[in-house]
Amino acid sequence: MITIHCSALLFDMDGVLIDSTPAVARVWRRFAAKHGLDPEDVVQRAHGRPSIMTMRHYFPKANYEQMSSEVEHQEIEDLDGVVALPGSLELLNRLPAERWTVVTSATRALAGVRLCAAGLPVPERIVTADHVKNGKPHPEPYLKAAAILGFSPTDCMVVEDVPAGIHAGKAAGAKVIAFPTTVQASELIQAGADWVLNNCADISVLNTTKGLQLRLLAH
Repeated sequence: MITIHCSALLFDMDGVLIDSTPAVARVWRRFAAKHGLDPEDVVQRAHGRPSIMTMRHYFPKANYEQMSSEVEHQEIEDLDGVVALPGSLELLNRLPAERWTVVTSATRALAGVRLCAAGLPVPERIVTADHVKNGKPHPEPYLKAAAILGFSPTDCMVVEDVPAGIHAGKAAGAKVIAFPTTVQASELIQAGADWVLNNCADISVLNTTKGLQLRLLAH
């Protein structure tokens, strides 16, 4: 057991609060098949990054916005199997609304429907791909999230599941909790995660009167 203090929690969405892996894989495999790409490579590259970055990688001269819009439309329609991960709802319900938010590479529209499909609250001050110029692994998403909550990023705790998100959190100056829901724990540690837990059920809220006092059941 480890006890830590922070001002706020900044959660990635997919792989941290919700499991959308089946839906993500279905959509991106269809995209790969349509364009003659390796499905597994596309799915791996797309996870945790704005879709437009994936488009740019494979098609540097394409109409990114149109291609991204088509994929997003499919993702919004395909919610089969999108569920909350263990402990997510319980943890969010214990946190004061002003001390947490979601920082996702999904668009605002997609984030909203996925959180609702999983039965989780949608924070008012969410940070999505629509709100930043530079997506993860750039620190901008987490810098912006800390700013809109009114805290220094060094006083915030980022919760992630992939190296790109860990790099973004660390570059912003935050400590990072990581879950091995998408990649192995060794990859998370190599990327710079400060603690590796199973899921949100391993985070207990001890006190919220002066910031957040949390207990972590770390590996």
